[in-house]
Amino acid sequence: MKRLLCLLLLVACTPVLAASKPVPLPRDSVYQLPVQLTDQDGRQFAWASRRGKVQLVAMFYTSCQYICPLIVDSGKAVERQLTPAERARLGILLVSMDPKRDTPAALTSIVAKRKLDRARWTLASPSPADVREVAGVLGIRYRALADGEFNHTSALVLLDANGRILARTEKMGSQPDPEFFAAVRHATAGP
Repeated sequence: MKRLLCLLLLVACTPVLAASKPVPLPRDSVYQLPVQLTDQDGRQFAWASRRGKVQLVAMFYTSCQYICPLIVDSGKAVERQLTPAERARLGILLVSMDPKRDTPAALTSIVAKRKLDRARWTLASPSPADVREVAGVLGIRYRALADGEFNHTSALVLLDANGRILARTEKMGSQPDPEFFAAVRHATAGP
């Protein structure tokens, strides 16, 4: 009887054990890139740890006076038009293209200055060696200039919970791109 009970328990638990195995990332996931980031609080985390939640991702740098503030405004505009439930399902990640200057203190200053909600917004820097790869998987082009500034693509990229690119916009400003916003709303719709 004990053996039968043990066998039944083993069979009953097998699906649970199988279900707890991590599901492999899709081949087209940006999280296939093994990058470590350091956030505004100085915490290191694997980029792939963002898996499980829809993400709005952009690249920027803190000393930018022109387009990067518009990138932040564009993210805030999307966020403002979402319902509270939709906002709760969205993470916003700004990745620095200037990690040498974008220390946790510099990132924190932008969070405070722009009044970004830390529950949803994460500002982070990769290692200098990883910037070009991150930019590549997101389709961001950039070039460092002699004066320390950057020429760069300004884009918001929408990732699904597994890190696949769902949509992208290069329209920046206080009113979200309607097509892009529709994609964000669809991606953050409840189950």
